[in-house]
Amino acid sequence: MSKSVIDQAKAVRSGEELPLEPVNNWLQGQVAGLSGSPEVTQYSGGASNWTYCLHYPQREVILRRAPKGTKAKGAHDMGREFRLQRAIKPVYRYVPEMLALCEDEAVLGGDFYVMEKLTGIIPRKNLPRGVDMTPEQTRQLCENVLDCMIELHQIDIHQAGLSNLAKGEGYVQRQIDGWSQRYQQAKTWNVPSGKAVMKWLAENMPASEHICLTHNDFRFDNVVLNPDNPTEVIGVLDWELATLGDPLMDLGNTLAYWVEADDDFLAQSTRRQPTHLPGMFTRKQVVEYYLQKTGRSAEDFTFYEVYGLFRLAVIAQQIYYRYHHKQTRNPAFKNFWIFVHYLLWRCKKAIKQGRR
Repeated sequence: MSKSVIDQAKAVRSGEELPLEPVNNWLQGQVAGLSGSPEVTQYSGGASNWTYCLHYPQREVILRRAPKGTKAKGAHDMGREFRLQRAIKPVYRYVPEMLALCEDEAVLGGDFYVMEKLTGIIPRKNLPRGVDMTPEQTRQLCENVLDCMIELHQIDIHQAGLSNLAKGEGYVQRQIDGWSQRYQQAKTWNVPSGKAVMKWLAENMPASEHICLTHNDFRFDNVVLNPDNPTEVIGVLDWELATLGDPLMDLGNTLAYWVEADDDFLAQSTRRQPTHLPGMFTRKQVVEYYLQKTGRSAEDFTFYEVYGLFRLAVIAQQIYYRYHHKQTRNPAFKNFWIFVHYLLWRCKKAIKQGRR
């Protein structure tokens, strides 16, 4: 397949440039075989952490760093993200190889890490030109991506020696408390209070939870596809929020980004992945497929659906908070406050429908 379909980084955004000389000097002392000064480009995602491609004559590597500006407590922890992926890699083949972690703030002004570059297709808002799938192929891609999530959730964390990666038990309570607090801390004058949704979540937590490895940002635009077979997943990216958590909450997070072909215009305007294509599952079918493949049950998925939507509203608001307070100049974040209104409306709609 043509190289034009392979995901490419673009010019570095203004205000987000790397101090190349100290970074290059440090990197050449950590990764064998690198020489010269790399060409630096930046990926268009990175609404949370910033991701760069450093192209050396010998190889390309990926650098991940936290954004400038005020950070939520516990967020943008590059050391944690690096160590977690390194620990999961032996039991989950889709994790990129971790190359080096820098915790010396003198180099970049904050922690960052470098990992291998996975070369392939990233299915963003639309598939690249030249990648044409039949509905049957699209369905296969959909199943393969969901199967990657299921494979992650089915890893035996005790046998793999990963049971101490995070707290685990009490996850549901911590998530509801934590995301509610983060929303209150990031709230600006132009978004709703969110009190009704936060109250409903706190009063409707499931009686039981299952603890496993969770990614918590499992989307099509966080997977890498084989350019020679675009239905095959070869990598999973962006492990910033991964932890030991509840798999149904992880699925709820995924569904919050899942825009169907007949969703309203606001949902369509925020679509970041090709879930609208003929052959893709609906959100209801995603839940049915997951439960059937895992043997798990959920009499009412409303809690997990609302949680995923509310969490996404908080993430959007945290990003907008940085734009509102001029901690980032990325114009893509200008209207995120409208998206926050919309997501909280979706939460209330799901709650109302779940009562029927």
